[in-house]
Amino acid sequence: MRQKNYSKILVINPYGIGDVLFTTPLISNLREFYPKSKIDVVLGSRTKQILEFNSDISKIHVFDKGFFDKLSFLRRWQYLMEFCRCIREEKYELLIDLSNSSQYGFIEKFFLRIPERIGFNYKGRGRHLTHHIDLTSFSSKHVVDYYLSLLTLLNMVPANKPLRFPLRQNSIDKVGKYLISKGIEEENLLITLVPAGGLSWSDKASYKQWPQEKYAQLADELILKLNAKVIITGGECDRDICRNVMNLMKSKDVEVICNFSILEFAALCNLSNLVICNDGGPLHVAVSQKTPTISFFGPVDEKVYGPYPPQEIHAVITSEIECRPCYKSFKFTECGTKNCLNSIEVDKAFCKARQMLQITYNI
Repeated sequence: MRQKNYSKILVINPYGIGDVLFTTPLISNLREFYPKSKIDVVLGSRTKQILEFNSDISKIHVFDKGFFDKLSFLRRWQYLMEFCRCIREEKYELLIDLSNSSQYGFIEKFFLRIPERIGFNYKGRGRHLTHHIDLTSFSSKHVVDYYLSLLTLLNMVPANKPLRFPLRQNSIDKVGKYLISKGIEEENLLITLVPAGGLSWSDKASYKQWPQEKYAQLADELILKLNAKVIITGGECDRDICRNVMNLMKSKDVEVICNFSILEFAALCNLSNLVICNDGGPLHVAVSQKTPTISFFGPVDEKVYGPYPPQEIHAVITSEIECRPCYKSFKFTECGTKNCLNSIEVDKAFCKARQMLQITYNI
């Protein structure tokens, strides 16, 4: 492609929390390269708050696929046509499609009428794009770096940028006041545990989760040996897992929070000294807040889906089991044992937590 000055650019990423956060370095590069352009995004309703206060973005369009899928055929058509009409009115000149989907590509070509469309050609799904990069899987580098590689189609040399999830101070203050109401003061050592996560894996999510009894043992160790204040958190759908971890603990000096919005969860991460979690969206929210993290990776390759960029304040704990990672080419080989996560001992996690707190906060 010849280098052009696009005045209106649209980026589409309809997927989950981690995927949308992985998009933010690409958007930061676009904003730096096209400082006067209008850069808009299409997201799902669940991830809108992630980019709500991102100054690189002019407008967020929401395509609620969950709502769309529940509609009758006629109502789906009406919903789709109204969505396409709103996009066409903007007269975008360039579209960056991160969906890897032929369905989105078809809509973009025949209904959105955006003249230049770039993205990945995965299994021939990029046939509706004007320019593409062939893709077999995300395997040899981080997903963010794959996304950034698309900018080379625009003759850009992308720079490394961090994940961005900007917050307003009032969100942080609101969560801070909530913590104080629960007896957690600013001077306390605050460690947040997220024992669930992996929502995008649906009924296979448990394969990405370190055992609940080990989270409970770790929480007890953090309270007893480090005098930490511990919060166990997750989404509404994670309430049973979070409460089970609490019930398995010896100490009951712990808070369970499962009613925070993603914005409030990000603020909680911002106020935490350490976040301990599984592979999934919550990890990347914590990374975006520059909060130290410890994450457990089992089936998934941490070099591809782990903290970005890799830093000393983000520790990934894995086992040495030979069969991991078994999530390859966007497919998961279900083993039934979860040995890659079950074999990670509590002592290893606790020692890593204490080490990181000593390095980061001299605790």
